[in-house]
Amino acid sequence: MPNRTSIFVAIVLTALHLCAKRANAQITFYTDDQGRRVYINTGPPPKPKPASTSTTTPPHTTPTPPPASPNSVTVSSQDREELDKIVHEVSERHHVDPDLVRAVIETESDWNPAAVSRSGALGLMQLVPSTARELGVNNAFDPKENIDAGVRYLQMLLARYDGDLDKALAAYNAGPGAVDRAGGVPRIRETRDYVQRVTDSYYGPGSDRRADAMEAPRTIYRTVDDRGRVVFTNE
Repeated sequence: MPNRTSIFVAIVLTALHLCAKRANAQITFYTDDQGRRVYINTGPPPKPKPASTSTTTPPHTTPTPPPASPNSVTVSSQDREELDKIVHEVSERHHVDPDLVRAVIETESDWNPAAVSRSGALGLMQLVPSTARELGVNNAFDPKENIDAGVRYLQMLLARYDGDLDKALAAYNAGPGAVDRAGGVPRIRETRDYVQRVTDSYYGPGSDRRADAMEAPRTIYRTVDDRGRVVFTNE
């Protein structure tokens, strides 16, 4: 008859055998964040869920504001007065009627120096970047540079079309090539509307012209002064 010691040893060995089988059936391993292999008798710990993608702008970034539109800025009376002085000075220097320049600016940008069109035209007189470069403009948002270049370009177009205001304005909007191909104002609705708006502002009552400016349509005349300069006048 087995003694008590033998029975106790048999019981312990049997228990260990059963535990080993159960452990062998469940032991698994995983690799932790530091590259170490870890053995456990349960499944590996769940991997951390990736951070959810937020649709909000991170606090350290600033959204880029949309380009300014012609009507997004209200020019103060003081700023408008300063801009009007620039118009008068530049127009006199390049022999273009300042009222015509005012009408173009009003139609192009509504007097917003920061205006940017959908096509990328810039500033008060909405200079196309390629034209601005050709005219030597460094900063199209600088009112003095913008107005000076715009008036010079307008004067060139008036000279090209012998003072024909409709053709000059159409070329300012659609380009001289379009006007030359059409032999006049091209059949482009935007261009025709543009010419109409500028001439309405230039001639019509309630326009932004000075009190001493003409109140009725007049023909623009092209003359050459004694120094050979081309001069446009409405008298």
